[in-house]
Amino acid sequence: MAVISNGTTLIDNGILDASIPTGKMTLIKTLTASSSATLSFVDGTSDVVLDDTYDEYVFKFYDIHPATNRAIFQFQADTGTNTNYNITATTSYFQSYHKENDGGAALGYNDSHDDAQSTSFLNLTTHNSNDNDSATSGNITIYQPSSSVFVKHFISTFNHMYTEIGGDKYSWEDFKAGYFNTTTALTRFQFKFDSGNIDSGVIKLYGIGG
Repeated sequence: MAVISNGTTLIDNGILDASIPTGKMTLIKTLTASSSATLSFVDGTSDVVLDDTYDEYVFKFYDIHPATNRAIFQFQADTGTNTNYNITATTSYFQSYHKENDGGAALGYNDSHDDAQSTSFLNLTTHNSNDNDSATSGNITIYQPSSSVFVKHFISTFNHMYTEIGGDKYSWEDFKAGYFNTTTALTRFQFKFDSGNIDSGVIKLYGIGG
């Protein structure tokens, strides 16, 4: 916890609310892709914890490489009584990008990647290149997935090599946030590309606090 000049913490000084999780970041589970159609984290399965042990869970993604060019990385969630990965969600999405040849750069909202009460898999990125040296990396934070009172908010940030039709490449940063519109506890999360397998890459699940 950060301290201020008199040696007290920010919470002691009243700058931060004492309910904010301040504990350590605990690694819960690591999954490694190898031509995998999906990667799933399910509470109670293979040492995965997705309950009220932590108020905040973080997924970190390392060099997620698509088998198919221009594939979009996606995810969805589910409850203990539903295994179809189709929880209703509302999200917003914006992006920044810069072309490799310095021929273009922009920051802006993209409504083609947001969702309004959708039960489909949610786009986390735009089109990923499957060049040998290309991958996407980033993180998703899920807040209180075990709550039986509130909807479940999340925030995600990714950076990947984007492939334009015609072959031009971009550094592309994706920002997505939203909520799963259910007061039932979320106990499973699944990740995939919209086309083809996850050729390689690592996903780590962490709990914050506790």
